[in-house]
Amino acid sequence: MTITVSQILRWKREGRRIAALTAWDYLSAQIVDAAGIDILLVGDSLAMTVLGYDTTVPLTLDEVIHHAKAVRRGVSQAMMVVDLPFLSYQVNPEQALLNAGRVMKETGAQAIKLEGGHSAIAATVAQLTTVGIPVMGHVGMTPQSVH
Repeated sequence: MTITVSQILRWKREGRRIAALTAWDYLSAQIVDAAGIDILLVGDSLAMTVLGYDTTVPLTLDEVIHHAKAVRRGVSQAMMVVDLPFLSYQVNPEQALLNAGRVMKETGAQAIKLEGGHSAIAATVAQLTTVGIPVMGHVGMTPQSVH
């Protein structure tokens, strides 16, 4: 049975440790899932680690979707979260909604991840969560802001 957003929230309230790792293809997804990891992220880091780009910036939404579909086929238990790539959500909340909706529908993701902690992103998160798209925040390095 697949781990759900509701389970993750319950575990957080209970103080349970939650493990998350990144996977970019079918095989890595199978390995991560078999290890009992709770959350599997299809990260935009695939731009550099799999596709050979110098940064995450050139990664397209189509490329992310392609890899997320492969990851989905390799996962049976972990909750899958998909990273939205650079400029697929920053223009306005409506653009974010269309692209996040496409990712959810085409990949079977249970949540999306956005980079950025500024006020403009808050409107986007509100738009997405209002229509039922779970959003995972991003803490730490912000590779989409490389320039």
